[in-house]
Amino acid sequence: MDDTKYWIWLTMVFGVGNRRIWDIVNIYGDAEDTYSALVSGSSNISLSQAERRNIKNVSLEQAQKYIEQCAGKGISIIGYGSREYPPQLRNIFNPPAILHYKGNIACLTGTRTITAVGTRTPSAYGADSAYKICRQLAGDSFVIVSGFAVGTDIAAHMAAADSRCSTACILGCGIDVDYPKPNIRFREKILANGGVFVSEYPPGTPPYSQNFPKRNRIMAALGRLTIVFEASLKSGSLITANMAADCGRDVFVLPPADIFGNSYSGNIALLRDGAQALYGTGEIIECFSIGGTLDAEIRADRYSGMGVLKKSYADNDYEDSSIDDIKTSGKSVRKRRQLQKQDQEEKSDASVSEDETEFAEPAELPELTNVQQRICSALSGEKVHIEVLAQILETEPAEFMTELTELEILGIVRQLPGKTFELCI
Repeated sequence: MDDTKYWIWLTMVFGVGNRRIWDIVNIYGDAEDTYSALVSGSSNISLSQAERRNIKNVSLEQAQKYIEQCAGKGISIIGYGSREYPPQLRNIFNPPAILHYKGNIACLTGTRTITAVGTRTPSAYGADSAYKICRQLAGDSFVIVSGFAVGTDIAAHMAAADSRCSTACILGCGIDVDYPKPNIRFREKILANGGVFVSEYPPGTPPYSQNFPKRNRIMAALGRLTIVFEASLKSGSLITANMAADCGRDVFVLPPADIFGNSYSGNIALLRDGAQALYGTGEIIECFSIGGTLDAEIRADRYSGMGVLKKSYADNDYEDSSIDDIKTSGKSVRKRRQLQKQDQEEKSDASVSEDETEFAEPAELPELTNVQQRICSALSGEKVHIEVLAQILETEPAEFMTELTELEILGIVRQLPGKTFELCI
């Protein structure tokens, strides 16, 4: 049975990307049982006033209506329980409860996927390398995953599309939103060649800056290996690379064209931290050799049956970039909007009415745990190494890494090279 409508209902009640969905689903085991418990009032889970109001006001019929509205726009939806849901996302931190997509979502399951990231303003060397490497990989039946941004991302996507191969574009806005505008002309070619556009955000969602760190956890997890083509020390690509490494994924980095240039300072930092230098596609292909770990993973994903749920969701998150006609308007990454610390119940006046099908306002900045508050206090006004942070908190680094990772996902904390952290707000 397809339980997508129950996942949509949960998302409407709690908000897109709200980890509360998983706090509760982990108790009841699946989306339908969670829905039944919450609607019947038999749940003894502590709920906020806003959550109780949304549970009362949002109906399953609204969720079904939402599916039909999206279908009318040519947008399909899958829930966590769907067979088509990409297996790579099942065990990441806070997996998306639903995914909206247009195109061939099957290209992400049981295939050799590569996440390609880099700056939105690449040098000729960086852009050309991204295009050539990704075109060769696409020709060898790899599916290129990236963020559809200008610069490196679109170079990677078009390398696949020009080879008449699939590529996956992971968006930080609604699928029907024309963003970024310079890349819209590439959409039809990507779809015509078996590609797919994916987003956890509802149609019409603008490209808010806080959407992208969350989007990037999906982008990095989908690739079974990550390549960084060109990145500065402040590039979000470093978050992608670090989280991919935390998932046990290999990270390859293009050797810098200029060791003194800021545009490759992130590449140098990653190489110093143990990432592998990329000298061609040979090393990438070798990682997927028959009988190897990735090959076994792909075969398991291809033939595995469906079984949700009771899982523990580990940590992960990231960011991206994108060529010039791929070398057109490479603009710098917009500043991450300052996240607001407002009481969840005060801002919940945007509750869902009986007559409208809309999503509850997600709690972009939920109440921080005691450990998270202490981390933010320790980072106030300065950059702190993780070991020093552990000493301040009087604990082992491993004990607070989950809390630290969640702060990264929320865009509150940023990791710098050398395992140093700073506040973003």
